[in-house]
Amino acid sequence: MNTPTIDTTFFGLNLAEYPWLWDVFVLVLLTLLARYVVGMLLRKLEQQLKKTHTLWDDALLEAGHAPAGWLVWLVGFSWVLEVLVVESQAFVFTSLGPVRELSVVLLLAWFMIRLIKQVEIRLMSDEYSSEPVDATTVLAVGKLVRAAVIITVALVVLQTLGYSISGVLAFGGIGGIAVGFAAKDLLANFFGGLMVYLDRPFAVGDWIRSPDQEIEGTVEHIGWRQTCIRTFDKRPLYIPNATFSHISVENPSRMLNRRIYETIGIRYEDAGKLKAIVTDVTELLKQHEEIDQNQTIIVNFNSFAPSSLDFFVYTFTKTTDWVKYHEVKQRVLLEILDIIFKHDADVAFPTSTVHIPEGIGLNGSIEQPGPVV
Repeated sequence: MNTPTIDTTFFGLNLAEYPWLWDVFVLVLLTLLARYVVGMLLRKLEQQLKKTHTLWDDALLEAGHAPAGWLVWLVGFSWVLEVLVVESQAFVFTSLGPVRELSVVLLLAWFMIRLIKQVEIRLMSDEYSSEPVDATTVLAVGKLVRAAVIITVALVVLQTLGYSISGVLAFGGIGGIAVGFAAKDLLANFFGGLMVYLDRPFAVGDWIRSPDQEIEGTVEHIGWRQTCIRTFDKRPLYIPNATFSHISVENPSRMLNRRIYETIGIRYEDAGKLKAIVTDVTELLKQHEEIDQNQTIIVNFNSFAPSSLDFFVYTFTKTTDWVKYHEVKQRVLLEILDIIFKHDADVAFPTSTVHIPEGIGLNGSIEQPGPVV
């Protein structure tokens, strides 16, 4: 009796010569299935986490979404390559172990960097806290942690590739001296940025200016090498951090109040009304809802000017907002003007008085004494 033979040819390809194809097919199929299951689980988990706003849960999920998918592909295809290693002794497959280890390390590093970024975003967002953490502090800590991750990953990669870490560290100690001399400006900027982070003379979003140099604007970014300031005409100004170690920096954003300091002159012919005007202006400021009553309030007659009797107003507004401050200042000055008008007085302006001797006409002729009309 003849035993039936199974045809193992497929489009002219003898499958019996490639028994490992079935193993590869099954592993690829399992990898695709695992990737689908992982994606489905992550979507389900995301739907559950949307019901609550928890910083770390949301950050971990967002940071791990892409690396988890790539990790499934890495594990699946590493199994496929293991099958190929057994069946083939090709040189290209002999480095499978180090490549797989290196890929896992890089995926973990990618996940950590993404996690740091997501935590930074959420710490500065008011969605996760009623009082968001200061942006400058978050960015500084984030950069330090990110630098630590990158350095650690670099050392692990070197060790994985067969390089001695002790030799690298020894070379770094010797070469660091040469690098220090060659990059002293870069190091000065780095330590300048570190001092900005530690001393906190300003933060991202602050309005700063320097009386020593033509620097004024809003801080947009504080880096390790330079700080970006957006000037009031909307131009970016990049300043090396070492500059801040030898210049004075004024931070108007941290002022407690804004000052109104104005000198107002009335006519000499209204001298008898000056005392009442000063009293009414003082009472106005003491009862004004936009004036800080805990700060100094001064309204005093100040000087006999050439064309006016000057009194000055010295007070502080409650607001520090630049736009609102000018609105309050305008309102106060208009109310002071109303007080002056209420007393039938007026604001002085530069004038000159010419005294014409009696008997001299306007055209230079001699006239009889009498009034000039």
